[in-house]
Amino acid sequence: MPKTIETLSPEAGRADTAGLRGYDADAVARCAADAAEPWWRRKACAEALAGRVPEQRVAELVTCVQDTGDAGSVRIALLELLADRPELLPWLRDEERLRESAYGMPEAVLRARGALGDRTAAGALATLAFSPWRHRREIGEAGLDELAARYGLEAVLAQLGGARPEDRAFGVRMRHRAGEDVTDALADPDRGVAHLALTLLTDPVRLRGYLAEAPTQEAKLWAAYALHRLTDDIAETRGVYEALGRPRTEVAGLDEELRAAIVHEYGHECAERSDPRWRMEALCTGPPSGPDPAERLRRAMTALTAAGLAPKPPVSCGDAHRQGGGTYDVIGYGDGGGEVFISTLGRFAADHDEDPAVRGALEPAGFRWIDQAVGAIRVTGLGVYYFGRRDPLDVRSLLFYWQD
Repeated sequence: MPKTIETLSPEAGRADTAGLRGYDADAVARCAADAAEPWWRRKACAEALAGRVPEQRVAELVTCVQDTGDAGSVRIALLELLADRPELLPWLRDEERLRESAYGMPEAVLRARGALGDRTAAGALATLAFSPWRHRREIGEAGLDELAARYGLEAVLAQLGGARPEDRAFGVRMRHRAGEDVTDALADPDRGVAHLALTLLTDPVRLRGYLAEAPTQEAKLWAAYALHRLTDDIAETRGVYEALGRPRTEVAGLDEELRAAIVHEYGHECAERSDPRWRMEALCTGPPSGPDPAERLRRAMTALTAAGLAPKPPVSCGDAHRQGGGTYDVIGYGDGGGEVFISTLGRFAADHDEDPAVRGALEPAGFRWIDQAVGAIRVTGLGVYYFGRRDPLDVRSLLFYWQD
């Protein structure tokens, strides 16, 4: 039986890419432009047209790209396909394009502008290349690389200047690509730029030398952390930390018990723009001690039962939410749907309603109740991923963390 576009792409995720690439280009283009076809088939057809777009179909495909009511994934695939068409540039430059709601469309627009040599997109591409999201960062980097290939690196660097962190980050990446040493960027006033430099460094000897000459304590901390990433020598790292005076980010109201629990859960893998003091503290201080989470749950169940609160078997926060995971378990109690949260990070407990009966049962059993005042303390300088953001969180969110 002869192959058709329908049999080559029978359902979402099952396209025969090689088969579509070998199929008649005009028929594939017609399918890509046909709004009556399912989006996944049209997207597969658009991708199969790479390098062989029929000239007589270009205008029709451009119309699809510009139709804001069409499927975003199809428009993005077509835009990538047609990114060499200069007639698209006036439409791409319209500021409305960067405010489109279709997921990924603003990024695709910027990438296309870079591919078409639109130097006015350099600033926005640099911002995209500085994103904490890898897929956005890669799009921005690719667009800037295309501008640099067309006009020369110096022209793009001159256009960007160095006032913004994202512009300096591009400069650091280009210097590193050219084989230059970028250790000095550890002293950049923006932590995102300093962290980028950290990820590019590979010479422990150079870093040891820089530790003596770094202009700020924060630059020294970045250098020490970068050195540890290369050598994994904890004795050397702790020696540097001691020599620097054990610097740390002070947070009003955050006592040592809370601090230890938080820093050893989040300090090692905090967001790029976090204060490096948190990273070094996590490396150079001992983790908190105490009963394991299973034992704490047994103690909580015993205390709640003794208080007559009829606790239900504990479940993880991921099971309670039916997805995801985090740093606490949930114990339901009574007939009114009450819940108490027991942290996996230490002897911390809380609930939604500040139930005095629950608090009265758990505190004598050795638990520490996290009330609203303590829970609201914001742990500054420590960026933690939380529902799409990487900002400092409060104590309650960190001790009782859930992410889907």
